[in-house]
Amino acid sequence: MLRKLVIVAVAALLVAGPSLAWNRAGHMVTGAIAYDELLKTSPATIARVVAILRQHPQYESRWKPQLVGMNEPDQERFLFMLAARWPDDVRGDKTFDHPVWHYIDYPYKPKGQPESVPVPAPPRENMVEAFKQNAAIIQSAAPDDRKAVALCWIFHLMGDSHQPLHTVSLFTTQFPEGDRGGNLFFIRPDSNPMTQNLHAYWDNILSTDDRYDPARDLATKIETAQEREPRKAPRESHFEKWTHQNFDLAVSAVYRKGKLKISTDKNAGTPLPPGYHGAAERVATRLIALAGYRLADLLRSNFP
Repeated sequence: MLRKLVIVAVAALLVAGPSLAWNRAGHMVTGAIAYDELLKTSPATIARVVAILRQHPQYESRWKPQLVGMNEPDQERFLFMLAARWPDDVRGDKTFDHPVWHYIDYPYKPKGQPESVPVPAPPRENMVEAFKQNAAIIQSAAPDDRKAVALCWIFHLMGDSHQPLHTVSLFTTQFPEGDRGGNLFFIRPDSNPMTQNLHAYWDNILSTDDRYDPARDLATKIETAQEREPRKAPRESHFEKWTHQNFDLAVSAVYRKGKLKISTDKNAGTPLPPGYHGAAERVATRLIALAGYRLADLLRSNFP
């Protein structure tokens, strides 16, 4: 049995703080955590997943040169990490890029907003539909090169679904067409006088170093921290449910139930309230770990 993730219910996460969308480093951490979990519980799953990933259309050109000189376990772990970030690496590539697969815009309209503010349903092509499509491919008799591409999306979407700002768009009189998951919402962290958008702040909150050693070390640090906490909450196995949970987390922890002060001025973001950053780091850590453990569960169930 996979050891249960150390994470309490959403309410406990809110006490701890908010989370990320993840940048490349964050996705690599999720891949490393999944690898380490499978190494303990199902090494045969690693062997099957690695064999498929080595059939990826870009394995020889993009990944293999980065694995030179590494021992076999590090090569395999790094391959998991590279697979998790691959959908970001191929942005702009017409063959593989699917920009709208990275998010689902569940609408959030805070209390007190007028009736004139719309609350549109998410577009039909989104993260949840993308996950279903790619899960069907890895469970089919498709050739391994096609399964490898689908696996990369599974790895990546598992990470994106655990970034609250990939599950929401804020609708107010200031954002009548939505804030695009915080991309149009400008803030200033208490530790940094520079204005940035809220989405980028969450993306980069844990690390921006996407080299193998720093990302692996961060994964190890997170795993060690999770080991020390009480194991209270089981891991569900329904992707769409996770996106709704993280939408709720975006409302409560990211937007502070509509109380986070809004700025639409990219040159003058509003300062984040005291304590926001530390709380955000703690929630981000928990969510990125949860994404990694859930990814390990999914891989083990599909490649036992």
